[in-house]
Amino acid sequence: MHANGPLRRVLVLAALLVSPHVSADPPKKPAPPRGAAVTVSPDVAKKLKSDDPAEVQSALDEVRIAGPAASHLATDIAAILDRGASRALTEAALETLGDLEAESAAPAVAHYGVHRDVKLRRLAMQTLGRLRGPVAVKALRARLHDADGMVRGTAASALGAMKAKEALPDLFIAFDHKVAEAAASIGQLCLPKDCDDFAGRLGRQPFEVMTGGFDQILFRPTGEVPEDVKVKVIGRIRELGTPEANKFLRDVQKRLKAASPRLKQAIEQAIAATAGGAS
Repeated sequence: MHANGPLRRVLVLAALLVSPHVSADPPKKPAPPRGAAVTVSPDVAKKLKSDDPAEVQSALDEVRIAGPAASHLATDIAAILDRGASRALTEAALETLGDLEAESAAPAVAHYGVHRDVKLRRLAMQTLGRLRGPVAVKALRARLHDADGMVRGTAASALGAMKAKEALPDLFIAFDHKVAEAAASIGQLCLPKDCDDFAGRLGRQPFEVMTGGFDQILFRPTGEVPEDVKVKVIGRIRELGTPEANKFLRDVQKRLKAASPRLKQAIEQAIAATAGGAS
């Protein structure tokens, strides 16, 4: 007896499901365990020393995927910068060293901070900000007076992110020479006297440029910036009495949830005092 149409289809489907040789989809490779470290192949170091640019680029790509886990290769990558390479490989090497976050590579990267190619100088500043350490700090401080505004700004921002308090004098000079990014870094790093010194520039510097620094000062822990300093900063902003000052204060009020009653009161009073010019 022959199976009818519907039954035949059922039997064929059943055979497919039980057959060890038939599969609708190819078997999937098991996924690596969650959180497993990415490693590089054993020949990566050899490829980094290759005379073939394609091999070097392939090795750099592999190292970037691994990230800090491959930081032991930083010396080999720094050697690419030291011996000179094509523009593409130089950029790739700088970016890779940033991903590795290996402080030991800072001397090789710092050399590109004075390169005649402004794009390489900018990239060097970005990389140094990720490498950290005294060599990186020294190189970044030196570029606060670079001819290119983006180099100056990147250097200023990096110094703040690195908590390089020793750079404060240079950041103040840079800020006075219109490096706007220095404002936030000063706000991140300033000691009470420095914070007051920064606030004293209000009126000589555009308010919108200074807000990045004020924001940092007001939101830092009181262990770093005492409440007296914060209240004094609020008072200086209040004296400005402009719509921009009122808008900034209202924004701070919305975000500063954990402020003490004294600081909250100072902000409320400053908002009320500047409300006449608010839009």
